[in-house]
Amino acid sequence: MTGVVYAQQSWQMKPVVLQTRWAKEVNQMHTHEGYPRPNMTRKNWTNLNGLWSYAITKKEEQPTSYDKNILVPYPIESALSGVMKGLQPDENLWYKRTFTSPSGSSWAKTLLHFGAVDWQATIFINGQEAGSHSGGYTAFTVDITDKLKKGTNEIVVKVFDPSDRGIGPHGKQVLNPGSIYYTPSSGIWQTVWLENVPRTYITAIKTTPDIDKGELRLNVTLNDAKANQQIDAIVTTNGKQVAIWHGKHNDENSVYLKMPNARLWSPDHPFLYDLTVRLKQYGKIVDEVKSYFGMRKISIQKDNKGIDRISLNNEPYYNLGVLDQGFWPEGLYTAPTDEALAFDIKAIKAMGFNTIRKHIKVEPARWYYDADKIGMLVWQDMVNPNQNLPEGAKAAFEQQCKETLEQLHNYPSITTWVLFNEKWGQYDQERLTKWVKETDPSRIVNGHSGEYLYVNEQLRSPSPNAYVNADMTDVHSYPNPMMSIKQSGKAQVCGEFGGIGVPIEGHLWDDLVVGWGYDGLVTPKQMESQFESMINILVRLKQHGLSGSIYTQPYDVESEQNGLMTYDRELSKLPLETIRKIQAKLNPPTTSYAVATQGLELKPVKDESKSYQERQAAFEAGKRDSVLLRSLTIMAGQQKDISKTEFFCNEYVRQLKNPFLETNLQFIVRYTIHEDSPAFGLMINNLAKAESVLGNRRAAYKVQEIIFNDEVKPLLNDKPDWSAIDAILKKYPQTDGEFVIGNAVVFYLGKLIEKDQNALNPFVEIATTYDDRFNAGSYNLWAWYTFVYSNDQGQLIKALRWIDKDIERKTKDPDLHYSLDTKAHVLYKLGRIEEAIALEKEALKLLPDQQEYKDALAKMEKGAPTWK
Repeated sequence: MTGVVYAQQSWQMKPVVLQTRWAKEVNQMHTHEGYPRPNMTRKNWTNLNGLWSYAITKKEEQPTSYDKNILVPYPIESALSGVMKGLQPDENLWYKRTFTSPSGSSWAKTLLHFGAVDWQATIFINGQEAGSHSGGYTAFTVDITDKLKKGTNEIVVKVFDPSDRGIGPHGKQVLNPGSIYYTPSSGIWQTVWLENVPRTYITAIKTTPDIDKGELRLNVTLNDAKANQQIDAIVTTNGKQVAIWHGKHNDENSVYLKMPNARLWSPDHPFLYDLTVRLKQYGKIVDEVKSYFGMRKISIQKDNKGIDRISLNNEPYYNLGVLDQGFWPEGLYTAPTDEALAFDIKAIKAMGFNTIRKHIKVEPARWYYDADKIGMLVWQDMVNPNQNLPEGAKAAFEQQCKETLEQLHNYPSITTWVLFNEKWGQYDQERLTKWVKETDPSRIVNGHSGEYLYVNEQLRSPSPNAYVNADMTDVHSYPNPMMSIKQSGKAQVCGEFGGIGVPIEGHLWDDLVVGWGYDGLVTPKQMESQFESMINILVRLKQHGLSGSIYTQPYDVESEQNGLMTYDRELSKLPLETIRKIQAKLNPPTTSYAVATQGLELKPVKDESKSYQERQAAFEAGKRDSVLLRSLTIMAGQQKDISKTEFFCNEYVRQLKNPFLETNLQFIVRYTIHEDSPAFGLMINNLAKAESVLGNRRAAYKVQEIIFNDEVKPLLNDKPDWSAIDAILKKYPQTDGEFVIGNAVVFYLGKLIEKDQNALNPFVEIATTYDDRFNAGSYNLWAWYTFVYSNDQGQLIKALRWIDKDIERKTKDPDLHYSLDTKAHVLYKLGRIEEAIALEKEALKLLPDQQEYKDALAKMEKGAPTWK
């Protein structure tokens, strides 16, 4: 591609509010240097991680320049990529780099491997399309041999990733992250590498242990199977030969290696055998790969009391687990280093757990290798389809599942496949559960984790024909664990519970959110008491047949503050020995935990939280550091102390050295109230820059909201002077003024409704137009007006949509109770009485002393109208 401009060779990590200790070890010469496929290794490979050039274009366009750099394999949204920019559904991301073609006649083929690219990748070599792949969680390989030339060659990767707006599985990635959903990871997010192989080579090996028969089943797949091909398979331990098989290759038939008196793999004794597989042709070795395997069995068996339990190696084995989502503050889906990748498994083992539920994410191969070596059972989730199941989503999901089952088959740590989670995109459960079991009968299947979901002992998702074809029944119960339903031949597990929220100041991804914990927010000391209480419940449930439990979660993730560790992996909210001791009542720590976790550094948090009053006293004594001012602003906001919120915010903004850092702009948008604030001047005079950082017109809407409240709203009397409002807008040419005008009209009509109910129809019509245009509005107020003054079913349903939007954006807002109350009233007027009563009770839980809510609930329970 002549005339293309290339980037200069430079990289710097973008500033980020949190980072782990490993971030400083990353540079353009050192990015995930470990062999990327430990389960099948060869000597001749080249790591292509490092600095690439990139461009972003509209979908239908080609790049005209590659004048910027990105560090591979970190997703473009991450700080470690050096870009930290979101990819939109109407855009393509393009990568480019060069490499030197391999020399030496012995290498007949060159393979280009990608650990994972999210979501759709098209590969070009020297301007020619070489291959493509759809699916953001599984590896793929392109044979680029016939596209190569001598000397320097060029790779271009085109990526399309609409995240949650597309048909592909996307897990917890969403374009507008918040609550339990997180920042996307678009593009290349696992290692890219070249491998030199002979003309005929081993493409895959499949190992399946059978401890009852004392043998290992081995399948070897070749790229070009022919006559006169033989396979040697040699099992060793510490260099000593244990078993050997030699014979003619046959793709259709399995090889069986006898393993008498085999040492079994378990979390207590994670013993691994080494395996060498050689391909011979006419007696000459033409290819050789190294691998490993563990001899273990997972099954459902009855214990000595006749209770169906999960059994490991033919013995009941309680799966004491934790919900691991695999996110990193500086790398998002990609851990900063290989050492960091293993750290989480070691820390989880040090806490006394023996199981990880890998939650709707597939990790790099090295993560499963670490789990095999360290000794950790893994429940592997399938990555959920788009929950709305648009056309094509089912096929994309099933293809991703098929590739996941194939690629992860050999890891002994994986004992359980989890098909669906909490009905997210659930369909054809009976067929798909059966298919997973038939595809891999060597493991057990959790067909639906959380098909029954309880929050505060209220069932949120009843389900007919639950757990069909599965090996277990699984309930999610927050905060306290409970027993899943009993079905013959199935084990019982609690697939999620816990979620105790403990925010640790200075270690928060977003200190502007109130915090997220399934039972509110507590201190570390309170957490210890709650956690122990939960484990005591599990001890009793285990006696009655519970076979496993999964605690949410090992570390905070973005706005969720319910981890046992902080998101930056710096602090444990309880000492590791305390967690381990508490859990020992349920299941003793694995005997290998001390060796596996040797050298682990994770300090316990010191509970030094200070009250609002103590911080104010520090300020009055002359302390003025930015951390104090930021925390005072946030606390004043929580206290509804508007004047002090504004005062502390202004003091903080005056100190900012980099106000255009995203976390600082988010703070400014949240707490700036009036035009006389320095933050307002900062935004209005640098609106384009602020918009480029925040996106979604957040800064533009904020300045217009302030203009509306300060200057326009006071003019909206019975006969507003619209020309005066127009004159105000002309003072601010940086904005288009549409948000101000739209809000003014809706506000004016809202006031008219109180005097003349005939204004309701134009109010609903204009509010709808405004919402469609800006996807913003005073949703709670609009819904309340509609509830009070309308009996029209269509308008009330519209009000329900508005209040749902309001609740979605207020998930962690202390004022959420207002919105829940409004929704309860709207539902009640629509005749959905049980839902209304349940929601009104939720509002009362958040504000127990609110008499209006008590009165409304009493009327609902009596069947009396709640409106005049």
